[in-house]
Amino acid sequence: MSFAITAAVIAATGTVMSTVATVESGKAAQEAAERAAEEQRIAAQTEELKRREELNRVLASNILSQATSGIATEGTPASLALEQAKTIGESEGVLSLSQRLRERNLLIEGRTAKSMANMQAASTLLKGASSLASDINTINS
Repeated sequence: MSFAITAAVIAATGTVMSTVATVESGKAAQEAAERAAEEQRIAAQTEELKRREELNRVLASNILSQATSGIATEGTPASLALEQAKTIGESEGVLSLSQRLRERNLLIEGRTAKSMANMQAASTLLKGASSLASDINTINS
């Protein structure tokens, strides 16, 4: 009978350890997703700075070109520049939205992984409890 009790205690300990490992795995997955989202945000900021620098170079080149060629900055060239600025602004807005959505999806992915790990841990506990109850019934018989 002592062997059966020892076996039941070992089985229960194994169940608890498995549950703890599953919960910790879920936390690690969430933390990894949060780090990935932060890295994604930093990469997007870097890309945005590169795009803005290139845009500033192009706009400066256009202004210099117009000034040296004697083209007036009123009328059609000005309206074209305004339209170009609007298009660039819309493009930047779409890129920013896309980045925020990717970042949010990574965070949701992490939360989902943690939630799934917690559910798996609960399932492990329930299975272990059922097994322990069966072991106790066997011991008592």
